[in-house]
Amino acid sequence: MRSLFVKNLSLCLLSVLCIITSGSVNEVLASESLNNNHYLSHEIKNNTLVINTKLGRVSLSNYSGAVEVVYQIEQSKFPAQQLPSFAIKEQALKSSFSTKDSQEQLTFTTKQLTAVIQKSPFAIRYYQQNNQQPSKLLLAEESGYFSGSVKENEQNIAVQGFRFHLDDTEKLLGGGERVLGMNRRGHAMPLYNKAHYGYTTESSQMNFSLPAVMSSNKYIVLFDNSAKGYLDLANAEQNIMQFSAVSGRMAYLVFTGETYPELINNYVNVTGKQPLPARWTLGNFASRFGYRNEQQVRDTVKKFVDLDIPLDALVLDLYWFGKDIKGHMGNLAWDKDTFPTPKKMMKDIKAQGVKTVLITEPFVLTTSSKWQEASDKKVLAKDATGEPKRFDFYFGNTGLVDVFSNQGQQWFNNIYTDLYQQGVAGWWGDLGEPEVHPSDTLHTLSDNSVVNGDAIHNAYGHQWAKMVYNNQLAINPNERPFILMRSGFSGSQRYGMIPWTGDVSRSWGGLKPQVELGLQMGVLGMAYTHSDLGGFAGGESFDKQLYIRWLQYGVFQPIYRPHAQDNIAAEVVFHDTNTQDILRKFIKLRYQLLPYNYSLAYQNSRTGMPLMRPLFFEDEADISLIDNTHSYLWGDAFLVTPVVNPDVKHVEVNLPAGVWFEYFPAEHKPSPKYQGKQTITLATDINTLPVLVRAGSFIPMVDAIQSTEDYQHSKLNLHYYADSSVTSARYEMYEDDGKTAHAMDKGLFELLQFEAEQKAQKLTIKLSRKNQLNSLNGSLKKINTGFGYQGMPQERIITMVIHNWQKPPTAIHLNNTAITNSVWHEKNKTLTVKFSWQHQPATLTLL
Repeated sequence: MRSLFVKNLSLCLLSVLCIITSGSVNEVLASESLNNNHYLSHEIKNNTLVINTKLGRVSLSNYSGAVEVVYQIEQSKFPAQQLPSFAIKEQALKSSFSTKDSQEQLTFTTKQLTAVIQKSPFAIRYYQQNNQQPSKLLLAEESGYFSGSVKENEQNIAVQGFRFHLDDTEKLLGGGERVLGMNRRGHAMPLYNKAHYGYTTESSQMNFSLPAVMSSNKYIVLFDNSAKGYLDLANAEQNIMQFSAVSGRMAYLVFTGETYPELINNYVNVTGKQPLPARWTLGNFASRFGYRNEQQVRDTVKKFVDLDIPLDALVLDLYWFGKDIKGHMGNLAWDKDTFPTPKKMMKDIKAQGVKTVLITEPFVLTTSSKWQEASDKKVLAKDATGEPKRFDFYFGNTGLVDVFSNQGQQWFNNIYTDLYQQGVAGWWGDLGEPEVHPSDTLHTLSDNSVVNGDAIHNAYGHQWAKMVYNNQLAINPNERPFILMRSGFSGSQRYGMIPWTGDVSRSWGGLKPQVELGLQMGVLGMAYTHSDLGGFAGGESFDKQLYIRWLQYGVFQPIYRPHAQDNIAAEVVFHDTNTQDILRKFIKLRYQLLPYNYSLAYQNSRTGMPLMRPLFFEDEADISLIDNTHSYLWGDAFLVTPVVNPDVKHVEVNLPAGVWFEYFPAEHKPSPKYQGKQTITLATDINTLPVLVRAGSFIPMVDAIQSTEDYQHSKLNLHYYADSSVTSARYEMYEDDGKTAHAMDKGLFELLQFEAEQKAQKLTIKLSRKNQLNSLNGSLKKINTGFGYQGMPQERIITMVIHNWQKPPTAIHLNNTAITNSVWHEKNKTLTVKFSWQHQPATLTLL
């Protein structure tokens, strides 16, 4: 629900904040802005510019593509100012900068940004450095630091924050998981991770807040504060963006870039890059709330195998440690009545290619078998008396594991270690907002300082993921962790966190916002954000059309995981034969696309480029494209338009520049071709999804397999979409063993490069294998590739499929040798050429 506010208050004297909680709007209080701050002196210390002001110290640091600003206010009434940064990665290094002092201002200059510090009244403006053009104003503090209050539940709550000017035209993304439309300008929203059960087409507060905003002017501003807070994007006051929080670190970072991809790369260079996930992460998951016994698990896996539907993982919800929903949370040990032989069960389904993923929660109920142990070992967050903080929520009377304390981490890690050694392959961290987190809960940090729940609420899931990630690598440094989590903070991606979009309604309304949610999270680092395919919450009866459309869309989203309350089966194998037949083809396509999807994951791990990409990346001058949530790019090659309404026969698609082909043409017919920069109408039925592929695209694929355990490197089906409008094209495919942690750093990988040139009636395709990685600035960084990786083939059988080839070739050569093993398909206008390749530079020529 949009809030109503008094507009046009004085920009200098008044600050207006709003709170939106569970759809309700609370009373707004005006507060005086502290715009009377003044510069006193400055020094450079530890590669940081430290400015002494009337209110306290202001520190500026350069993180190569970003400027960090930290305010330390003397005599502040706000606690936890000394909290560490959760957003900045642990290995981040400060870079050099230069300064220039004058009577009125102090200038802080880096390679990409200049911060101009006005001395009186104190305020900072940020300019983008560009050697080709004059410096461009990106962002300016309106009054810098301020303090004030808001009214929530009839109580005045003190807040502190920052205010920035906006220009009249810029559009704003950010804030994390919300259903507000892509342009969040004009909205106000809480910065407080909180579940929204059964949401549909509107939500101002969800599981994963991100205190960051991306502007169409190509900057990101990140409010590095983990506390309960508020974000106002020109809602209360025209052209004012405001961050505020009830306590915590008062800091922000400004990032810039010449392009959106460069901007994202600069953001993840500082906040951390997502580690490359294991290949099985991209496969099909069986998941529901939930499997109630061992036999049900075995029967489910068998059904997938018997029905020839690929499967890579099975996720166990809370019944693995308790027979029913309430009373058992915190046990975190197998219920031996319902799961009598869990080690054997996991070993047996692993032999069928299926990994086991277990749910864990951070709550320990007072009825749990581990309550006394957790209490005695002081692993729970405390109350003011030093005793475990107890409170009630849906599952019972409980305490909360203090994942910030050394005792809490050690106790929790021991549980994860034991379960991993039993055969568990991945972890699901649920309720990690935390779902219930009383403000007076006390957490102990590693330095033994104590903060309340509000101060670090939004970093709880972030810290939990860090703990699980580091513990997993300590147990087995060679295996990539799998960590599915519902909540986190900016930078959580560096711990391999895979978020999902919460307990979405099992309805068309629940399906509609999923593209928006995925795109919003992806541009701010959380590129594996995905939905419970099919929807989770509610549903009176099985809506076959909805279910099929959602699972079709899932082929082109980061994680393929149907999950739902079990009154209606989440798994395709428990539905009718027609549903199985339609979706079997799509799930198999998901597996056939593994080389393409895995290369997208590689790109993300190197540059932060999301797997799901918004259309405004295609034409950065047209900011109207920011509003498009109907379609998105899956990598560079695919343009996907999910069907989000029932009984749809046609969809409209806004095409980017170039030439586009339908990816699912009618059987035995050529792919229809469309010129870009227009809106087209595509026909669709329940058997197809509106997907187009860009001319000049290489799509590496493999044959359909039952699980990624069957993945073969030695065979590659390489599709190329030829068109005379594309005279040259280039593609890079990444491969490794699919499981070794830090394989790129160890040199245990290969990069296959494919290039195409088309002139007149001649098409040339070059293949090569590279032993070097290109860094962002174009320099070459040598990687040790002497080891190769386990399973790396000496030879590949290449099946090259060239689309839009209008007649049989007069000649085909591989280097200087003629090839006669080719098939031209007249009806669908494709040419198939098969040959062996030993990875030497090779040129395929077609006339």
